[in-house]
Amino acid sequence: MLTIEENELLTRVTGDAPMAQLMRQHWTPVCLIEEVAEPDGKPLRVEVLGESYVAFRDSKGRLGMLDELCPHRKASLVYGRNEDCGLRCLYHGWKMDVDGNVVAMSSEPEGSPLMDKVKARSYPVEEWGGFVWAWLGDKEDMPEFQPPAFAPEKDTPVAILKIRIPANWAQIHEGQIDSAHSSSLHSSTMKPARVEGASADDKSWYRPSTDKSPRMQTETTSYGFHYAAIRKPIKNAKTHHYLRITEFIAPYYSLIPPNNNYKVASVIVPINDDETAFHFVAFGGPNVPSTDEWRAFNHAVPGKDVDHKWRTKNTLENDFNQDRERMKDGHFTGVNGIPNEDIIMWVSMGSRVQRHTDTLGASDLAIVEFRRLMADAAAKVAEGGQAIGTDSDVPQGQIASHEGVYPKEVDWRTLVASGGTADAAE
Repeated sequence: MLTIEENELLTRVTGDAPMAQLMRQHWTPVCLIEEVAEPDGKPLRVEVLGESYVAFRDSKGRLGMLDELCPHRKASLVYGRNEDCGLRCLYHGWKMDVDGNVVAMSSEPEGSPLMDKVKARSYPVEEWGGFVWAWLGDKEDMPEFQPPAFAPEKDTPVAILKIRIPANWAQIHEGQIDSAHSSSLHSSTMKPARVEGASADDKSWYRPSTDKSPRMQTETTSYGFHYAAIRKPIKNAKTHHYLRITEFIAPYYSLIPPNNNYKVASVIVPINDDETAFHFVAFGGPNVPSTDEWRAFNHAVPGKDVDHKWRTKNTLENDFNQDRERMKDGHFTGVNGIPNEDIIMWVSMGSRVQRHTDTLGASDLAIVEFRRLMADAAAKVAEGGQAIGTDSDVPQGQIASHEGVYPKEVDWRTLVASGGTADAAE
């Protein structure tokens, strides 16, 4: 249980809040590449950590991100004209390139010295793994971009869904690293089966266990923490464990145990204190679904399940379109799609959970670790310290989640250290 003050440290992500300062010491995934794919296309409003920016791709295909408001009279550049290698404000015709240089001032006399004195603030960007990553901190402190674990190579296949959720980033992250809930909340989609390890098809995910009460063990790392959910397998329960090992890579994403076809990650980026951009990623396996297939499987299809602003059409106001008759027929939640089941839980808590009032149990060990780790990390930054993960001794590309049925004498920590090469059950 966190105190009220610790909860503020954990959840406040805007302005000069310590957690916002912590996050600005990392490259931040601010939008999807598909949202700014078209040269001279529609400018995109980017909202992150309580601030608004504008991203655009110029005539030559170069990507830029600037403060949203024009440096002249502070009109929004989101509505500007993206043309001839620059973004032109509609108000007086001032035009900025991807580096923030003012290249035209229609309202000023020709030869005005003002053009050389004004510059829009620009932000370094990288395109990788389906995301646009931006450096939002001081440029003099900017580290080299490090590829994320879910896209160690530029050509790593990825499929990404995106949903804008009216809930704080921390409760969404807690949901993603909570292995215990999946056996209940997702029981109609994550089904027990006599399989050798986690598997998937276009209808469901399957697991070799009926155990709904996993035993949890955690270990802190230089980049965050990992933990094992230890369950009884369906086969060989006397001699083996079913292990699911999740990785939290601070501050933005987690690696969820994979299945036989693809690996899974969640990328969680605060929009403000009460809204979050949630991304669910399939990547790096023998049968990674296409983006369209992934969104259809998870019932997160733009125009059908989410609107043009990525907001889900299942809301508190319409009771998340929950089908009670379907629940009577055996579906556990009455809602389609793994993320949509999670969203009911996250949003129904209120936009920011008051953690000093909740009651935790043995299955919440990973939640306790996340809260302690990140509240302490924010407090350290508030005192002038270095952000968690910025001095990690492990390259992100080497981090991986794991799952499988293993003999009871196997220590799950050796699977993490060795890349999961210990012999699993036959």
